[in-house]
Amino acid sequence: MTKYIVEGGNPLYGELHISGAKNAAVAIIPAALMVSGSCRIENIPQISDVKLLLGILQDLGAKVRFINPHAVEIDCSRLQNRRVPYESARRCRASYYMLGALLGRFGSADVALPGGCDFGGTRPIDQHLKGFRALGAGVDTQSGFVIAEAAGGRLQGTSIFLDKVSVGATINIMLAATLAEGLTVIENVAKEPHIVDVANFLNSMGANIMGAGTDVIKIRGVEHLRGGSYSIIPDQIEAGTYMAAVAACGGEVKICNIIPKHMDCITAKLSEMGVEIQEIDDSLLVSRYGSLIRSNIKAIPYPGFPTDMQPQMAAALCLAQGTSIITDSVWSSRFRYTDEFKRMGAQIQVDGNLAIIEGVEHLTGAQLEACDLRAGAAMLIAALAARGTSEITNVQYIERGYEDVIGKLRSVGGRIRAVEVPEEELIVSSAG
Repeated sequence: MTKYIVEGGNPLYGELHISGAKNAAVAIIPAALMVSGSCRIENIPQISDVKLLLGILQDLGAKVRFINPHAVEIDCSRLQNRRVPYESARRCRASYYMLGALLGRFGSADVALPGGCDFGGTRPIDQHLKGFRALGAGVDTQSGFVIAEAAGGRLQGTSIFLDKVSVGATINIMLAATLAEGLTVIENVAKEPHIVDVANFLNSMGANIMGAGTDVIKIRGVEHLRGGSYSIIPDQIEAGTYMAAVAACGGEVKICNIIPKHMDCITAKLSEMGVEIQEIDDSLLVSRYGSLIRSNIKAIPYPGFPTDMQPQMAAALCLAQGTSIITDSVWSSRFRYTDEFKRMGAQIQVDGNLAIIEGVEHLTGAQLEACDLRAGAAMLIAALAARGTSEITNVQYIERGYEDVIGKLRSVGGRIRAVEVPEEELIVSSAG
């Protein structure tokens, strides 16, 4: 097992280049199942979730060939089976996109219920299944598997209103409807940039999807998708994470290869906290030399502040002057990381979906345990800003969504290294 050792207390200076969007990549790769020919996907991030999904495609019979570290060619013209086993699905929540892709293309799917990050509460897929049923599929869950089959072998276009704004359900239903017969209208959908990216990918392969990025998506089903080439958008959350790191540690870092418009909700809050941000073409120059100022943050669906950024911002707000309040209206149980911050001297109280943070002068290094992807990133930020040395375990969560996080942070002055530790030692350490 791997753990990170971080020597904190140093400001960050330099340039960071942002990788392709994790949340787009983990949906676009399953979407490749729907393409009859060969498709080329560029700007793929080198993260564990991507590797897992590409492995699932290969298990299903797809041909996967890396052209370079960030470009892959996928040929799904001759798939051999339509069952995604438990061992594969449990390691990656985005495996549920295989349901919509396989059901849309073949009229049937057999996929184990997904794993991925556990925020301490339920992450249901009921809206996904509601959409599949509305499209004419019979859906059943048996022994941890979702088994879906379209009546007559092909889904039928329909109107669907989501009871709750859900990124996963929006994408999954969009995948299923792409090859359905007739028109599908999905209302009350999520509007995140990666949803638009998935729609753009499908359209580049011959789909007919309109309205992605608005409240209503309309999909006119097509007979098949052809091959083509597509480049994934930059990662909004990776960029925001490094911006929050500069806020916490101080210094000046140029965040390159981004779409600045996607960063508006994050930029606005950091500016409110006393961080200076200058837009330069497809980059943001982020600097903090003075004190951090308190702020209130409410995580809501896009274009509001993203729930995937609230733990990282909390790390910075632990060091801000005054009292900050974070409310998460998306995942009310996403505050488990606060117990780790308290070990570092942070003053945080949690009440339901609310966290109250009293800023302190400094944090102190501690032994930390990542509990999910974004919480792990937040612990990295806190450790980089703290006085002394921190050790972070369960770093596999971090590596699910951040490409070469150690290399990137070291390039801007972060003192961090990875060490291999016998699993027994980690167990003893955790127990202690």
